[in-house]
Amino acid sequence: MTTAIIARPLTRDSFAAFGDVIDTDCDTHYPINAGKCERYHDLAKVEVAGPNCRVLISIFCGTPYAFPLQLSMVERHPFGSQAFMPLSPRPFLVVVCPDEPDGPGVPQAFVTAPGQGVNYHCNVWHGVLTPIGEPQNFVVVDRGGDGSNLEEFYFSHPYEIQLPEGFAA
Repeated sequence: MTTAIIARPLTRDSFAAFGDVIDTDCDTHYPINAGKCERYHDLAKVEVAGPNCRVLISIFCGTPYAFPLQLSMVERHPFGSQAFMPLSPRPFLVVVCPDEPDGPGVPQAFVTAPGQGVNYHCNVWHGVLTPIGEPQNFVVVDRGGDGSNLEEFYFSHPYEIQLPEGFAA
C-alpha cells in the first residue's frame, strides 16, 4: 500500500520545526562594501557536535528523480545540521519527517521557490537531495569529524510524493 503526499510550497512557518529556510526574503540584511553589496546575515544555525568536529563546505551535483517519487528511505545526522543552497534558480523537493518513538513519522513534502535553500536541524529526518526536472548543483554546509553522523531509516511501505497540480517536473 502506498500513501500519497502532495508537496506544498516551502515557507518559514511550515518548515520551522525541521530547520531554516535560506533565502533573501528576510529582515537581516544590510549594505556592505561601500554600498555595492547587500549582506543577508545569519540565515541558518549551523550545528556541529561530537569528537574532532568541524564545519564542511562542499558542492553536491544532484540528478533529478522521476515523479511521482517513491520515498522508501529517510536519513538524519545526529551530530550536525545540514544546509543545501542551490547554485541555480531552480526549485527542488524537500522531504522531512517528525521524530516519533519508533522512528520517523509521516513525511511532509515541500517544493522550494527558485533560489530558496534549507538547513535541516541536527537529528531531523529528511529525504535525500532531490532536484526536480534537471541536474542541479548545491553548496552544502554540514559536519565533518569522527563518529558516525548518518542514520538511515527504511519505511515498511513507500510513500508516493507528488508535485502540486500544475507543477511541471
